[in-house]
Amino acid sequence: MDQAVATPTRADAPQPDVIRTMAIAARAAGRVLARSTTETRNRALMAAADALRASQAELLAANARDVAAFAGAAAFRDRLTLNPERVEAMAKGLEQVASLPDPVGHVMAEWDRPNGLRIRRVATPVGVIGMIYESRPNVGADAAALCIKSGNAVILRGGSDSLNSARVIHAAMQAGLQAAGLPVECVQIPPDADRAHVASMLGAAGLIDLIIPRGGKSLVERVCAEARVPVLAHAEGLCHTYVHAAADLEMARRIVLNAKLRRPGICGATETLLVDQAIAPKILPGLIEDLATRGCTFRADARAREIVPDLPAATEDDFATEWLDAVLSVGVVDGVEEALAHIARYGSAHTEAIVTEDEAAATTFLNGTDSAVVMWNASTQFCDGGEFGFGAEIGIATGRFHARGPVGLEQLTTYRYEVIGTGQVRP
Repeated sequence: MDQAVATPTRADAPQPDVIRTMAIAARAAGRVLARSTTETRNRALMAAADALRASQAELLAANARDVAAFAGAAAFRDRLTLNPERVEAMAKGLEQVASLPDPVGHVMAEWDRPNGLRIRRVATPVGVIGMIYESRPNVGADAAALCIKSGNAVILRGGSDSLNSARVIHAAMQAGLQAAGLPVECVQIPPDADRAHVASMLGAAGLIDLIIPRGGKSLVERVCAEARVPVLAHAEGLCHTYVHAAADLEMARRIVLNAKLRRPGICGATETLLVDQAIAPKILPGLIEDLATRGCTFRADARAREIVPDLPAATEDDFATEWLDAVLSVGVVDGVEEALAHIARYGSAHTEAIVTEDEAAATTFLNGTDSAVVMWNASTQFCDGGEFGFGAEIGIATGRFHARGPVGLEQLTTYRYEVIGTGQVRP
């Protein structure tokens, strides 16, 4: 009789049921969380903020180990790095989420039927969220806060680059839950950063209700391609700022400088500058000088190079590149429609901005883009949940269903219908 042959496994491979075990625990904990009072969830967030502040020295030491081991680009190093101000911002973010209205139980609509039935649509938690992110430690705190407040359990799978930092943040979140008498399994992280955990999360249909990836294009594309669970995501932040012929020139210079260089490594950073042909000779040299003196480099089309000859020539691929660095693609366009055509061709449906004093031109631009967020006379770097008044965000969504733009508390709920009768039966 044949004998069964054991399948060899890697010595460092995770247990195949790690994510399943965590998800089952998360679902049970989430049921408790969803039925908890607003005050209880707020108490958990406030206690977590206190725990985060109390663990600042431990967190900064852990983060220093992460940064010391990091070998990536400077822009990504900045996203990974914590300092006292960023730790305090995380703690304040938790407190701000606690101060926001509770979305759970909100009556979205209600109406009466001719037979006397009263029907209402009520916001409810999604259930169990799987958050897959890369090197920004604050994402773990923001995601956990939004999930707790919206009644969702969450499994946080951060990247290996930020694992030491993530563990300290996770401990603070669980301390907050424990202080409020809520199950600590409402917020969990895998025991290590093995990539096999990602595959397990993507295949956890029926256990995880929604996957939210936050990171580079390759991560998001993998998640979207392999997930057996609904995904809320954006693949790239290829954002544009268009300086229209009727722009206030000083305003344009302030906005462009901020939109590109405030934090060039975030998804809301402008990657392409479009300048209207009518004012390009007047404003483009100044815009380039502003950016160049602060370390920005460029890739420019032929019309821009006619005005500033020293600019390097752009290739077709440059305009389709999310730089996430102090690099800017520059193009000159003839009017709003040509700007819209350029964005439609190269953009990623994330965030676009127009700078103009012409309301009609702005309206055409606002209505003509197919992006999740479109702005008038503002920096694209405002595409951020905190700046929208959401307290924080768990990511940016550029799809067509459920949510678009910054994903905050409201976007982490679904709904149920409640039907209230007085003894009606259907004929």
